[in-house]
Amino acid sequence: MNADHFTVLLYDLTTGKGERIHLEGRDRVAGGSGLAALLFNRYGQPGAAWDAPEQPLIFAIGPLTGYFPLMSKTICAFTSPYHDQYTESHGGGRSAMALRLTGLDALVVIGCSPGPCFLEVNSTHAHTRDCGFLWGQDVFEAGKVLRRISKGSGHRSILRIGPAGENGAAIAGINVDTYRHFGRMGGGAVMGAKNLKAIILQGDAVLPLPQGNRYAKLFAEVHNQVTATGMMKKYHDLGTPANLEALNDLQSLPWRNLQATADEAVEHISGQQFAEQALLRNSACSGCPVGCIHVGFVREKFMDSHRYLYRQVSYDYETIFSLGTMLGVTDMSGVLSLLDLFEKAGMDAMSAGVALAWATEATAKELISVEETLVPLTFGDCASYRQAAHSFGNGANEFYRLLGQGTLKAAAVYGGEDFACVLGQEMAGYATGEVFFAAQALGFRHSHLDSGGYSYDQLHADKDIDAAVAFLVRDEASRAFMTSMVACLFARSVYTETLMAECLHTLGYENLAATIPESGANIQKIRWQTRFAGGFQPASIPIPKRFFQVITWKGPIDPRYLQSLQAAYGQAICALAGR
Repeated sequence: MNADHFTVLLYDLTTGKGERIHLEGRDRVAGGSGLAALLFNRYGQPGAAWDAPEQPLIFAIGPLTGYFPLMSKTICAFTSPYHDQYTESHGGGRSAMALRLTGLDALVVIGCSPGPCFLEVNSTHAHTRDCGFLWGQDVFEAGKVLRRISKGSGHRSILRIGPAGENGAAIAGINVDTYRHFGRMGGGAVMGAKNLKAIILQGDAVLPLPQGNRYAKLFAEVHNQVTATGMMKKYHDLGTPANLEALNDLQSLPWRNLQATADEAVEHISGQQFAEQALLRNSACSGCPVGCIHVGFVREKFMDSHRYLYRQVSYDYETIFSLGTMLGVTDMSGVLSLLDLFEKAGMDAMSAGVALAWATEATAKELISVEETLVPLTFGDCASYRQAAHSFGNGANEFYRLLGQGTLKAAAVYGGEDFACVLGQEMAGYATGEVFFAAQALGFRHSHLDSGGYSYDQLHADKDIDAAVAFLVRDEASRAFMTSMVACLFARSVYTETLMAECLHTLGYENLAATIPESGANIQKIRWQTRFAGGFQPASIPIPKRFFQVITWKGPIDPRYLQSLQAAYGQAICALAGR
């Protein structure tokens, strides 16, 4: 608490040696997203390829981690295989709390191990261990073995990759404690390039708490807002799958590779249906009393037997969209079985589903054939998608290996760029309109959570470019500060600037508490400057033709408005970075 410096472990996989260092900058970058950018500017190589051994893999937490509810996320930062530029991915589970209890604000991994290994870190030491026997194992099997062989007591988090990461797929993620992920932008491939199968964070230290009753009283107040006022109730009950019917009603839910934005069949895979027929239990990240993780089940029958095997699979809105509506699959068991296969492979299920949707339409248009896909692909045919998912996750042939580098890269070879649903990376499930399309395409990490563009579309029928861009810039700055704390963005309605200032003040961070807007804007600027140093050019990001053909409840997309908005937002981003 009240440390004006960061404690960082720099671990070199090439030499097998680590060093704890102290780094100044708390009042300037806060932690989390800001700290990750600061560390990348110190250790990153903007001119080098994403898989160069010297490129860092960074995990960072914030000053409120472990001290207040829902401060439960970790920032993972790296050079993305999508574009060879700096990026972030956010994950939860036990990772943030475990890192806090190692006494670290951040872990920076550089170098490349001579052979497959895993890295184990606790409060007193860090070391690697050979694990060639785990290379090729899926995420779940690797997790079982790592839980058995990791020693010691404390708060443990296990981060690991599957075959997709080992094979360098740009849509490979990092699994965190089975049900959470650093899913987007290819962090799993970065670990694979370093021969790093897993990281075990063994949080075995004690977390000192502030003396007196001020902290305890504030904690209780925040906890009450989160649990007793209903502000977070929807995330516990149906969770984000509640969005399915709402977006379908707004004609904003992508169906069959965004060829439609609504379908009556949504009733079969609604949040209510999943809750009533597929939900086993709720789970939560460490430090979160909400329990937004919804764990469902997949039932598989043993061949020539009356026995069944039940698998637990966590689901949310984005995975039901990508492996359900985007593929025309309206069977809950089918969606969960596809999700289970991509989870095993360690592949980002959002990108994987959108990529398969493109491949399905490309098949219908005879741009590709069974020779590439190995199985006929038809919207709604879950059995074929299961076979394709196995081939895709394991990179079974040249086509699937190329598709694993991103949909646009496959489309550049086979054709079909016009209907590739990619906005920087494979789209999120919000076909709400022009502001969202521009926001994800040009957003810092090409995420629907970089800003609230999807909500702006729903609240504004006008086409005021200046107002929309001002909102995106302002909203991104406030979110950048939250992701530097590092808060779950579901809690943004709880953690106002006033409340975050009170929380920081109770822990002794008076300067940071007094400068939240300024700090958020500074972090936003540093992140963009770091991204531009790697060659980012907003004008070079395409918005494929399919997005100009969308029809929502407000009517057809306005191409002129979308193009003007994209240009204006790109100029605003350049101004933020001083370009």
